[in-house]
Amino acid sequence: MLDWLIIGGGIHGTHLSMQLTREAGRRRDRVRVLDPHPVPLAAWTRRALNVGMRYLRSPAPYHLDTDPMALQYFASETPDLRSQAFLEPYRRPSLALFSAHAGRVIEKHGLQQLRIQDAAQDLRLKTNHVEVETRAGVIAARRVVLATGGCEACVWPAWARTLRESGVSVRHVFEPNFQRHGIRDWQHLVVIGGGISAHQLALALANQRPGKVTLILRHAPRVHLLDSDPGWSTPRLLAPFRKLRDPILRRKAIREARRPGSVPEDVLTAIDTAERQGILQRVTTDIVSAARFGDQAVLQGANGATLCADQILLATGFSGRRPGATWLDAFISREELPLAPCGYPIVDTELRWHPRIQVMGPFAELEIGPIARNIVGAQHAAWRILDSHSALESL
Repeated sequence: MLDWLIIGGGIHGTHLSMQLTREAGRRRDRVRVLDPHPVPLAAWTRRALNVGMRYLRSPAPYHLDTDPMALQYFASETPDLRSQAFLEPYRRPSLALFSAHAGRVIEKHGLQQLRIQDAAQDLRLKTNHVEVETRAGVIAARRVVLATGGCEACVWPAWARTLRESGVSVRHVFEPNFQRHGIRDWQHLVVIGGGISAHQLALALANQRPGKVTLILRHAPRVHLLDSDPGWSTPRLLAPFRKLRDPILRRKAIREARRPGSVPEDVLTAIDTAERQGILQRVTTDIVSAARFGDQAVLQGANGATLCADQILLATGFSGRRPGATWLDAFISREELPLAPCGYPIVDTELRWHPRIQVMGPFAELEIGPIARNIVGAQHAAWRILDSHSALESL
């Protein structure tokens, strides 16, 4: 029987597996990460490459390792990446640097060897352990950590669904099977969205085929360097948040703290430059109607603009509903696990949803706050879980 089974092998689950085996000294043969992908961070990396990310939005201290300076030390030792390693302020790392460092951490600490390539299909609570049903069989573990986040529903405008059903090529950039480099040739491609992902994606595609890409956003650019105030990773904002006992008030605080549909100044500057050079077109309007005409879509904007496109890519984010597959919904209902009115788990300060089940990522939002989904949120959640592990030894 395992001591720990982490469900989800992205940044959160991988970071926790390192913390448990390195910082907490847990036996490596008693810790496993259950994930359907063959390598750590596979889904996160695919999304980053799909949107054409060049620099992360997270500052330099936030990465897989435990030392806040580890990424900067790594950059100083890596000549090929040093010249364009960071963007100021906050020293935001390049995707190339972050990925190379993550690979080094995974290799150094043998995190790949902790993985089980499979997917959870059900959980069953037993007297002194949890049984996790997978396609290959049942895994028994004394404690389970839910660290998944990739099952969130993408936002699809109604007109986009209708177009797709009519046969027009309409994709969402965060669909599990989307690959930007697999897009077929286009005459005019439209990207829909107002946030950093839409801007990065439009820029990457426009550089690939100059003059044949249009970015459509519903509002003027909302310029924010980070997606929430950096104080949310410090007691300055977290202490007042934790004093809110009502989960409705906590959800309200999270909603107000986030900056959806925003873009950093450096990305916006690159878009402005590309537009001036005629590499891409940018239109600020809401799509009020859309129809198929031959092999193309005809989009009508609220501002009266009409655009034709043979391919449409949505970068319209996620629905905000609690992630999780059907089996998790059934487990929650069967075990009557506590949920807030927003549908997210109500957990204690050590992120326990049940004495043997802890959470990270989106599932921990009502305790960790607006940063829960971010890399810094993975660090905060891992600290809480490690702080709890001594007490759990007595279970």
